Amino acid sequence: MRFEISKVLDAIEDRVSTDPSLVRAVLDLAEVVRYQDLDGGRPASTMRLGMVIDALGRHLEEDNVPVYAVVHRALLSDADLTSNERMVLRRWADNGLVEVLVNPADRVLEVADLLGLPVLSRGRFDGMSGRFPWVTSVPGRLLAPLPGAGGPVLAQRVKGNVAATGPSPTGRKLLARTWRCKEPGCVLFGGGGGGGAFADLAEIDRKPSGQPPPTLRTGMPTCPRHDQRLSDAGPRPTEEVLSIRIGGMVRRRFVVTADRPVVVGRAPDDSGGVRLGQWLNDEARRWISRSHVRFELRGGDLVAQDVSTNGSGVRPGGSMDEAERVALARQQSRVMRGGDIVELYPGVQVGRSSTWNSGGMTNPSSVMAEAPTMAIRLPDRG
Repeated sequence: MRFEISKVLDAIEDRVSTDPSLVRAVLDLAEVVRYQDLDGGRPASTMRLGMVIDALGRHLEEDNVPVYAVVHRALLSDADLTSNERMVLRRWADNGLVEVLVNPADRVLEVADLLGLPVLSRGRFDGMSGRFPWVTSVPGRLLAPLPGAGGPVLAQRVKGNVAATGPSPTGRKLLARTWRCKEPGCVLFGGGGGGGAFADLAEIDRKPSGQPPPTLRTGMPTCPRHDQRLSDAGPRPTEEVLSIRIGGMVRRRFVVTADRPVVVGRAPDDSGGVRLGQWLNDEARRWISRSHVRFELRGGDLVAQDVSTNGSGVRPGGSMDEAERVALARQQSRVMRGGDIVELYPGVQVGRSSTWNSGGMTNPSSVMAEAPTMAIRLPDRG
C-alpha cells in the first residue's frame, strides 16, 4: 500500500502549482489535510488534497485542474503526517510548487483576490469582508469542501450564478512584471543558489512566467516566503495559455513563452511536452505522431509548426467548415491569429484557452485512481 500511496502523491504533485496562468483555485493545505470527515481516516492526510482536487475538477467539469496551495511551515514537520508525506511536502516546497510561509494569515485570500480565483475552504472569513468584499457577496468565490456520497463536493457559500472573473487591477500590474528576491535560493522569485536539496533543479526549470503574485507590505511587492522587498526586474515575458480539447472537452492547459516552446503529440520525448496518448482512441493514436505540433512565440506571435508524419490542419477563427480548413504539412509553420485552432486529428484540437469555455466533462480523470481502498474510506452516509 505504501507504494500505491506514493503513486497518488506523485499524481497530486502534477496538480499543485504556483503558476498564475494555470491554477484554478487557492487553498490552505494545513486546513485541507485535516478534513477528517472526508475519509474517516487519520487526523491529517495529504490524500485529502487529492480528494479536494478531484472535487474541483468535477465542479468545473474540466480535467487536470491545478491548485495553488499555501502551506504553513509547521506542516512540513507535522507528526500527524507520515514521514513519506513530510518528505513529499518538503520536495514541493523546494521545487516552488507550493508557497510555504511562517505565518500564512490571509495570504490565501490575497492570492485569490489578485488572481481572481475561488478559495477552497470551510472558513467563513466574515472579518475579512472589508478588505475582500467578495468573500460574502460574490457567488462561486468561496467553495467549502464537504463530504458527499461519491466523494467530496464543493458547496458555494454565496448562492447565485457564477460570473467569469480574472485578476484584479492590482494583480494585473503585479503579474505584468518580473520580480526578484534578495534571499539566495528563493525558488519563487529567482534568488539563485542554495535553498534546499531540489533548489538547483527548480532554478533551472522555473521561468519568470511561472512566478506567483508578490504579497503587498505597505503597498510594496514583497516575497511572502522571506519577507524581503522584491526588486523589479522588468516586464514579464509574453506568454500564451493554450488548451487541449478532445471530443469537445478541455483536457489540459499549458503555457508557451518565448524561451519555452512546447511540443504536443502522442508521447513527445521533450521533457516539457504535452502527452495526449491517454485520451486518444486507437485510430487517433495511429494517426497522431509522438511529436506532432510545436508551439512557440516568435516576436510576440504564436506560431504552430507541424513536426508530424501525417500532417495537421488549422481552422481559422475556429471555423468547422471543411472548405476553410488549412492543411499544415510537415515542417510547415503558421501564425495563429485570434480564434485559430490547430487540429491534429478530427476532434483533437489545440487553441488559446480563451477560444472556448471549459466544462462539459462529467467524469474528469482522478488523481486518486491509484489510491488503495483502505486509504480513502468514505464515511457511511446511510
